[in-house]
Amino acid sequence: MKNIFKYTFALLAIGFVSCDPEFDSPVTDEGFYTSGSADLSKYVSVGNSLTAGYADGALYITGQENSYPNIMAQQFSFAGGGEFTQPLMNDNVGGLLLGGAQITENRFVLAVGPDGSPSPVRLVGTPTTDITNRLTGPFNNMGVPGAKSFHLVAPGYGNVAGVPTGAANPYFARFASSESATVIGDAASQNPTFFSLWIGNNDILSYATSGGAGVDQTGNFDPSTYGPNDITDPNVFASVYSQQVDALTGAGAKGVLVNIPEVTSIPYFTTVPRNAIPLDAATAAQLNAQFSAYNTQILPGLVGVGIITPEEAALRMINFSAGQNFPIMTDDDLTDVTAILQGPPFSLPAPLAALLGQLRQVKSDDLIVLTASSVLGTTPDPSNPQGVIGVSIPLSDQYVLAVSEQARVTAASTAYNATIQALAGAKGLAYVDAKVALARVANGGVAYDGGILTSQFVTGGAFSLDGVHPTPRGYAYTANLIIQAINDTYDATIPMVHIGNYATITVTNSP
Repeated sequence: MKNIFKYTFALLAIGFVSCDPEFDSPVTDEGFYTSGSADLSKYVSVGNSLTAGYADGALYITGQENSYPNIMAQQFSFAGGGEFTQPLMNDNVGGLLLGGAQITENRFVLAVGPDGSPSPVRLVGTPTTDITNRLTGPFNNMGVPGAKSFHLVAPGYGNVAGVPTGAANPYFARFASSESATVIGDAASQNPTFFSLWIGNNDILSYATSGGAGVDQTGNFDPSTYGPNDITDPNVFASVYSQQVDALTGAGAKGVLVNIPEVTSIPYFTTVPRNAIPLDAATAAQLNAQFSAYNTQILPGLVGVGIITPEEAALRMINFSAGQNFPIMTDDDLTDVTAILQGPPFSLPAPLAALLGQLRQVKSDDLIVLTASSVLGTTPDPSNPQGVIGVSIPLSDQYVLAVSEQARVTAASTAYNATIQALAGAKGLAYVDAKVALARVANGGVAYDGGILTSQFVTGGAFSLDGVHPTPRGYAYTANLIIQAINDTYDATIPMVHIGNYATITVTNSP
């Protein structure tokens, strides 16, 4: 039963070739391209990991060089744009050091294993970027991986002393202007003539990627009480986002606002099949016999004493059949009946009561996260070959984003997007509907000069090996979307790029 789920990469090496970016038009005569009513001479980009150029589970030089703001700045240079600087990492390994000790992981690479099959692995190597070596700015790219909306206005978010406790961000600590600086303050102090702002993804993403392990903080207006995986209250988001837009437009700068995509469309949530457990008829029958008492006696008994509803009992039913099956899981949204099952009238042994406490089977509308592929079908206890995760051992809730949890994510992102769009309209700023754009990539793909860009993990070309962040090709697509919105809003003629000339995933064992 080991290794039930495996990555399948058909004809992986075909087409995964990169070359230097080129422009759509060879015309470079001065005055051919214009910025319209926008002034691109001092462009500052503000955001999180997407803005920074994060990819493959880390921040590294090549990713930063292919960040969408850097791609845009290269195009802006044809229409009056000025210099664009970034707080570059020291290497392509990707990890961060704090006083010589590594505090973040190296990036993923797609390496070929001993059996000849490619799979994502962490690059082996020693990073050289130490956050105690503060860079001298200012920097035009103010993208800070891990930042949530309210972090951008938090003093001390770049204080190295706060990194070990989580009070500060190691990426911002590298280039903050001072220990008490704010991200938005450092951005606005540069007096940009043009800006881009893309923030809010992390306000829901960490909740989603943790399988809903956090708390939906809707109704709690104090972000200082939030945990790292919590959903930000929409009113908190609206307040801080408005502050950020006001700060960036205070000196008359024009800019572009980007909304929040549907995070459940990314490969992190769409790669692992829900029915990942293959069973023959005999094994399925054996499992059904083992869960028979649970289905026919325990669940009705819990309904009878008023502990759970009939609807919850139906949700908790376990059933296997010959073929592909949904794994069993724990669901922290269900009533925890562990203690009840240990007492009368059930009187179950503690281990069995714990197993059944919040047990159900994954449903067709649930989403299994990418990291579940490393544990599904494995036997964590070698002395118990029957103890298979997903079959006789529940898949932990952290690996499944349930329908109820998806609804919380959608509700929050919908509210965030309403704020973003309203402010873009009120301020006369360009607006990019990234939600619609990602949906196109996820549902059939987007045609470009070299093929089709899809959200298929590894082979689709749009997403890097972490299943969340784009490849250079995906960032080029993003840059074109934003440039198009700028052109439409400000009557500009900024050239776009050939998406196919930017790299996607390659098979490599080195940085």
